[in-house]
Amino acid sequence: MAIESGLKSKCNPVIVVLGANADKVEPGIKSNDIQIIHNPDWAEGMASSIRAGINYIKDNNTITEAMIMLCDQPFVNRAIIDSLLYKQQQTGTNIVACTYKDTVGVPALFKRSLFADLLLLQGQEGAKKVINNHPDDMATIPFEKGGIDVDNIADYEELLRNS
Repeated sequence: MAIESGLKSKCNPVIVVLGANADKVEPGIKSNDIQIIHNPDWAEGMASSIRAGINYIKDNNTITEAMIMLCDQPFVNRAIIDSLLYKQQQTGTNIVACTYKDTVGVPALFKRSLFADLLLLQGQEGAKKVINNHPDDMATIPFEKGGIDVDNIADYEELLRNS
């Protein structure tokens, strides 16, 4: 679903960072028009996947921003992604993030000027650390169902019960 949403959006290219279960996931996604990156440091945590993605694009000067999103947020769709892009065009801020459950988080759009900050993330730190470090250079969009994520079988069963 995350890949499909990315491909339907105005984002290009769509890059997928794979980690622990890459050998199981890749066969099911490689037919999509995406670029797959393998993160050999996946055991370190989320920061290593962000760094892998940013390192992959940082030398391509035609890429001026990066959208960071997670595969476990089932309600991310093309409209949310394109809204982030539109809000950035409207505001000119270096970050546009989603608001949900009294927090600000991903999916979020980061301009190139913040790639260095994203590359400094370590361990379980996520993009939220960079978001929180730049409150005056950020715009937000509402994402009512953004706090729903599927991290395990119980989460998935709960999602099915409430759908």
